[in-house]
Amino acid sequence: MPASDGWQRFQEHFLAYEEIGFSLDISRMRFAPSFFERMQAQTDAAFAAMEALEAGAIANPDEGRMVGHYWLRAPELAPNQELRGAITETNERIKRFAAEIHAEKCLRDLLLIGIGGSALGPQFVADALGTAHDQLKPYFLDNTDPDGFDRVFAQLGDSLATTLIIVISKSGGTKETRNGMLETAAQFEAAGVDFASHAVAVTGEGSELDRYAVEHGWRARFPMWDWIGGRTSIMSAVGLLSAALQGIDIDSFLAGAAAMDRLTRVKSTRKNAAMLLALMWHYAGN
Repeated sequence: MPASDGWQRFQEHFLAYEEIGFSLDISRMRFAPSFFERMQAQTDAAFAAMEALEAGAIANPDEGRMVGHYWLRAPELAPNQELRGAITETNERIKRFAAEIHAEKCLRDLLLIGIGGSALGPQFVADALGTAHDQLKPYFLDNTDPDGFDRVFAQLGDSLATTLIIVISKSGGTKETRNGMLETAAQFEAAGVDFASHAVAVTGEGSELDRYAVEHGWRARFPMWDWIGGRTSIMSAVGLLSAALQGIDIDSFLAGAAAMDRLTRVKSTRKNAAMLLALMWHYAGN
């Protein structure tokens, strides 16, 4: 491609959201000039589907579930007051709980036990936004590998008495997560440390894990809702709790996501970064 053509494509296909410091350049993708026109019917359908989804349309007809992770960063958009209240109250509880833990100054480490989105999301936030000065240093058990368990326990060493545990499972019956929980509880017992007073559950109300936490007197419980999928749960208690305990400003985190949501609700393909990325993935995947 001649340099002049590349410059022209860059000018035509560069998108900048200056207000949030985000930009996207798709000019090096080799789609034809007619590509956007050919995809117009699909993009129109996608915009309409997204609008319906955010308004509370049933996205999982087999289980009658909505998909509402968008509401987590903008509760006012949730379709009813019950959901709006649940989101706001949970976020406030997370901040109060984190403040209580920080004020006690006796807990220095955080061990999160989960699998899939229940661990990968919090790990991503910890890696991206954490620092050497985190108020609690995070560790993760994110599969059921015995050697992996041993490596994490070796890193924690003699600090179990100063470690808070978060166990995350929506259903409460995920075997890999339960294995991690039981192995961790055994480590606490061997060290003579009360596990329940260090344990926090993030799970569905009335789930197997929820009942277990109540029965054994765990320190706290936070909700997971059936309208949140694992891979989109990062801005629920799944991700916000560990982030707040690390010392990350979760209000700013949510506000940033809400700002991007507003920009990607624009029903103009050339001005919508999310739609442009979707189209480029569609094009690259043929």
